[in-house]
Amino acid sequence: MPESGTDRPALDAILEKVLEAVPFQLTMDGGPDEARARFAALPRREVHPDLRTEDRAVEGVPVRIYWPDVAEDHPPGSTPGSLRSRPPVVLFFHGGGWVVGDVDTYDGTAREHAVGTGAVVVSVDYRLAPEHPYPAAVDDVWAVTRWVAAHADELGADPSRIAVAGDSAGGNLAAAVALLARDAGLDLRLQLLWYPATTWDSSLPSFTENADAPILGRGAVGAFSRLYAAGVDLSDPPATLVPARAESLSGLAPAYIAVAGYDPLRDDGIRYAELLAAAGVPAQVHNAQTLVHGYLGYHGVVPAATEAVDLALGALRGALA
Repeated sequence: MPESGTDRPALDAILEKVLEAVPFQLTMDGGPDEARARFAALPRREVHPDLRTEDRAVEGVPVRIYWPDVAEDHPPGSTPGSLRSRPPVVLFFHGGGWVVGDVDTYDGTAREHAVGTGAVVVSVDYRLAPEHPYPAAVDDVWAVTRWVAAHADELGADPSRIAVAGDSAGGNLAAAVALLARDAGLDLRLQLLWYPATTWDSSLPSFTENADAPILGRGAVGAFSRLYAAGVDLSDPPATLVPARAESLSGLAPAYIAVAGYDPLRDDGIRYAELLAAAGVPAQVHNAQTLVHGYLGYHGVVPAATEAVDLALGALRGALA
């Protein structure tokens, strides 16, 4: 586990200035609609505006598809249009506590995944709680994943090179899809989990250490989780809600788990990596010790966040090569 208390590195100085200039805390204050409005109102940079995109419905679920410029990326021995020259596919599941967020608020992040990996990215606009609690989001992302696996050729992509990625609540969904994919015999190249919720164990040290952290505090984690898991017996939760509680983690896709030092979910991601490794699953953890939950949103703004994001996207690109 990371060093705690006064021994750990200080919050990144540049990030601290950005947070002072544009303060934001992810909370349920005022209810879901107000939380969604606050999140949507955050300033966002326009990135990679020239990517080709398309909005469509897949299995009744809205998605936004991003095509990278891969004209120069033809492996030796391939010809344009051949399977080996097609880009891989990444299914991206946005964060927001299963309550806020959509393909619009995560448009820039999806674009960065496409450019950073050279992959076709399918960003999924899954149903949100509390209107649609668990398992609606899982049903949506899994339906789209199955469709992509069966129809990658329609996207001009390589069906043998598929990965899933998601941040926060989306990391939880990506971990759930990795379990479902294993059980369905669908091989994934990687599960990229950005500061995910996988154990639902609030006794882990980071929940206390970062109870009042910037962006996301312990209280908000509980509030969002209760809305999503409404009606579920959490004494014996299904694995697609709490992936760490799966009967077996063996045979899952390799994982890259990105966590942040100033995040209540830090030790959740680290613990999940330990469980995966114990089950024989390759699992790499990167702890951005000076950053906060949601640091994906500061890529290109805060150098430490840019470095951490680029490392993860590089790992994803490598896994899809």
